[in-house]
Amino acid sequence: MTAEFKTTALEPENAGPLILALPKGRILSECAPLLARAGIHPAPDYANEDSRELRFPTSEPGLDVVRVRSFDVATFVAFGAAQIGICGADVLMEFDYPEIYAPLDLGIGACRVSVAEPRETAGTDDPGTWSRVRVATKYPNIARRHYAARGIQADVVHLNGAMELAPGLGLTRVIVDLVATGSTLKANGLVETEVISRVTSRLIVNRTALKTRPEQIGGWIARFRAALAAA
Repeated sequence: MTAEFKTTALEPENAGPLILALPKGRILSECAPLLARAGIHPAPDYANEDSRELRFPTSEPGLDVVRVRSFDVATFVAFGAAQIGICGADVLMEFDYPEIYAPLDLGIGACRVSVAEPRETAGTDDPGTWSRVRVATKYPNIARRHYAARGIQADVVHLNGAMELAPGLGLTRVIVDLVATGSTLKANGLVETEVISRVTSRLIVNRTALKTRPEQIGGWIARFRAALAAA
């Protein structure tokens, strides 16, 4: 049966539909079966990352989805632009928004936030003897907290990509980055030396929205919980 998509989405007691923020990339494809089990069938183009559209209706009255960068999902939900989202635990660790409640671990997008350095230098020096270290990362808060807990000052070089180049070009000594298979590290002569945190994706909600629209958002939490149980 072909799902029918709504053309308007105003609910009687609210200004508009609930918005579910989804991350672009690998997690978008991994969450598709979960969305289906929860009864969410977005318009087909939502998974087409070549599409210029970013907001899509679904077969559920009162629910739209938006497709944004993975780091932006938490920001959209924290500031109430979206009421629900699917977000990696790495993003929650980095931003630590008090406005976000993360009721469910969805068990998808498994990876880790790790420290890596060149294969040639790994293990040749005890990090416990360092007083400071220069780190390339897109996770400045995670990196600083990690090294501060060891009494080390982290001088962070904030990069949004190509972290793996930094040690080889003399920009930094180590990197802190998200690692899935480790193949990119290996291809660039790096090895993991420490895992800071294991990461999976979480269902997140805006706390204020949960208070003001408890039946709707609580209902979606329950549907995602049931979808996880049915996996």
